[in-house]
Amino acid sequence: MIRYFRSARWVLLALLILAIPASSFAGVFISVGFAPPVLPVYVQPICPEPGLMWTPGYWAYGADGYYWVPGAWVPAPYVGALWTPGYWGWSNGLYVFHDGYWGPHVGYYGGVNYGFGYGGIGFAGGLWRGGFFSYNTAVMHVGFGGAWGSRVYVDHAVVERGFVARDSHVAFSGGPGGIRHDPSPEERMAEHDQHRGPSDVQQHHAEAARVDRTSYAKNNGGHPANAAMAHPMGASHTAETSHTAATTHTTESHTMTSTHTNTTAPGHAGGAPATHAMTATRPASTPHPAPAPRSAPSGGGAPKSSPSGHKK
Repeated sequence: MIRYFRSARWVLLALLILAIPASSFAGVFISVGFAPPVLPVYVQPICPEPGLMWTPGYWAYGADGYYWVPGAWVPAPYVGALWTPGYWGWSNGLYVFHDGYWGPHVGYYGGVNYGFGYGGIGFAGGLWRGGFFSYNTAVMHVGFGGAWGSRVYVDHAVVERGFVARDSHVAFSGGPGGIRHDPSPEERMAEHDQHRGPSDVQQHHAEAARVDRTSYAKNNGGHPANAAMAHPMGASHTAETSHTAATTHTTESHTMTSTHTNTTAPGHAGGAPATHAMTATRPASTPHPAPAPRSAPSGGGAPKSSPSGHKK
């Protein structure tokens, strides 16, 4: 009977793999027989400098069960890039993790309410304007001072339109007790964009969480002590500074052409199921020259992540 059960699982796995597009194999695919814990409520650290993007925390899965990858401010890999969070979805009796990715539009992430502009559908935390990212301070917590200028605005209406399950902390879509949200037309269109998987900075961040024993739900009871990173990850350079440096004309040599690297990204698909496939190799991100770090503006208190995504 045990041998038959194992054979059936491998047959199911083979069928699932055949249904996955070849471009989907750029990520890590994990399936688990039981649901992830609820999303913790936590404080969003202040964004210390323009050009950083918020990536919400999430439950990942390792050899010892679910572990929490803290929310963090990270550099966007290229100008115009937006982050679609990963999510757990229900498929054939298993909870399957769909990896997050970068693209020109925010795609489907199961309707899960991660807060801070990720209310379940789309992204209300900001937008790109002329090569620079502007932050919606209705849900984002950024620094103060002249460095921000027109990079901040307030739009509560777009926040209200982005909720799927306002008061829910459920961390998965579909299945018993899961979020109920089918992809919208806009989310389906985003599936056809060119996508890039998590950056090197994000991969190292997730790996650090995996080896931290305090990150695991079995050790923290589903309440991680470090739910968000106090300091940004890899903030010594951003897509904005790379873009600015690339468009700078060299007067001495009369070079009039500008070089824009990473304005388009290699293909990447979201997530796809496989049984306990715990490791895989992603393509490395294109390195950027690192300019001198800038000093961070001062800021006040920080808002908490809440089901509504508003500051507390």
